[in-house]
Amino acid sequence: MEELNLTTRWDKVFEKSTKVNHKKVSFTNRYGITLVADLYEPKNSSGRLPAIAVCGPFGAVKEQSSGLYAQELAERGFLAIAFDPSFTGESGGEPRYVASPDINTEDFCAAVDFLSNYGKADPDKIGILGICGWGGMAINAAAIDTRIKATVTATMYDMSRVNANGYFDANNTPKDRLALKEKLNAQRTIDFKNGTYLRAGGVADPLPKDAPQFVKDYFDYYKTKRGYHKRSLNSNDGWNFTSALSFINMPILSYASEIKSAVLVIHGDKAHSKYFSLDAFKKLKGKNKQLLIIPKAVHTDLYDKKDIIPFDKIEEFYKENL
Repeated sequence: MEELNLTTRWDKVFEKSTKVNHKKVSFTNRYGITLVADLYEPKNSSGRLPAIAVCGPFGAVKEQSSGLYAQELAERGFLAIAFDPSFTGESGGEPRYVASPDINTEDFCAAVDFLSNYGKADPDKIGILGICGWGGMAINAAAIDTRIKATVTATMYDMSRVNANGYFDANNTPKDRLALKEKLNAQRTIDFKNGTYLRAGGVADPLPKDAPQFVKDYFDYYKTKRGYHKRSLNSNDGWNFTSALSFINMPILSYASEIKSAVLVIHGDKAHSKYFSLDAFKKLKGKNKQLLIIPKAVHTDLYDKKDIIPFDKIEEFYKENL
């Protein structure tokens, strides 16, 4: 595995629970990239536990929303890990700050590899939870990995769709996509010449006065004490500018209709991104698929607001299906 320099101190944006044990672990995905995760387990637990792998949001790190979810699940009796995806956070992979629909789906499967072989986890009771862009990756992983027995998505984004079509499908024409591809490929030439990768920029700072409400919501999380983290892409300089190329050409969710395991899709009623979850849910088949819309909640409410995130329902869903 790659040699990584890991932080030893508690540097999460949420408080450390006194009810769980915490440690860092690492594992390698199918592409040889070392992933780093925070592992949370209930104190004084015994025997093998049902286990959950958590990731997201897109552009966040495990010290933010995914860690909060994982710690909460551990308080409720699950063994849980929150991992940094390939090329980001404390995980390995070069170049840095690049995303891939294939590799990032594989990251979830690699987390299942780890949990399937971890002594305190029950290999027959493994679930995953994806937040924001990793909600789409989670569904994509559930479509390929039959070891995943239950999947939860929270405030899901379909990253292939938003990259190819723009927000709200506003640029969903061949002409629009051609212009975008020409711009991205021109940047590839420049990146090669310079030997560096242009960053796309994270959440706008300072915030434009005419920014849409959902951008203001992102700012309120990523750029304030509430959620800022020095390793978070969205809190700082964002993804590599050319990361969008692979998502445009390789749509995820193509085989979502073939998922046999249980899936719970959660979204806020006032979220700008709600259409991603509604349309993804339409692809799912079978009686073990559920859609939960949270009244009045916006996209980022489901990042960290524990009075809004339906943890009781999530716990019930996993206990029923794991």
